[in-house]
Amino acid sequence: MAMNDATELSPAARRLAALDELHFKLEKFLNLMAALVILGLMFVGTYQVFGRKLLNIPVPGYVDIVEVSMTIFAFLGIAYCQKLGGHIRMEIIIGRFKGRWLYAVELLGTLAVIMLMTILIYYTWEHFMRAYTIGDSSIDIEIILWPSKLLVPFAFSVLMIRLLLQAVGFTRLIMDPNAEPIAVPHIESVDEQAQHEIDAGLAGEIEKVDLLGANKKPGVH
Repeated sequence: MAMNDATELSPAARRLAALDELHFKLEKFLNLMAALVILGLMFVGTYQVFGRKLLNIPVPGYVDIVEVSMTIFAFLGIAYCQKLGGHIRMEIIIGRFKGRWLYAVELLGTLAVIMLMTILIYYTWEHFMRAYTIGDSSIDIEIILWPSKLLVPFAFSVLMIRLLLQAVGFTRLIMDPNAEPIAVPHIESVDEQAQHEIDAGLAGEIEKVDLLGANKKPGVH
């Protein structure tokens, strides 16, 4: 949101926008960590294949490393995806709503997910405490598992904060459907998605034409 737009908001809306931006920084950082772990696993997997086939020196505990790392890239990015509205959505019915009714349905869905996440946070925390108490470890190289299990309730807690911000944002839009959307994902319709894909395709074709034109030698047709 631009600064000149932020100055036109009410104090409560400005605080909501500030909290949304602050939390989004955390979500972007966690998503970056998840992406770096995926990149690292790609290098480790490549070495595992060539090291086993060519050098007969496989990565010790490769399966254990992958299993522990899956927690990082599977959960740390979910709040970031929720912020951008990137999760799979069933819009056969919800896509028919507009304005206040749309925001009301979105709020109901958000509240349902908040209830689900409350349950999941509780039980994943219990699962972490059990692993921490008994000193659970992986089978092969005995990697301590409680740090990776702690990441799950942590990631769910970050998602919970995002959902609470969205619930406040949707409530605000229900009260005033013409207000500036804050802390809610921008969901594109099927037509908007198709148009963006068309625009991206046309931009790619134009870039190809420009590259071909730049590669032509002067005087050659």
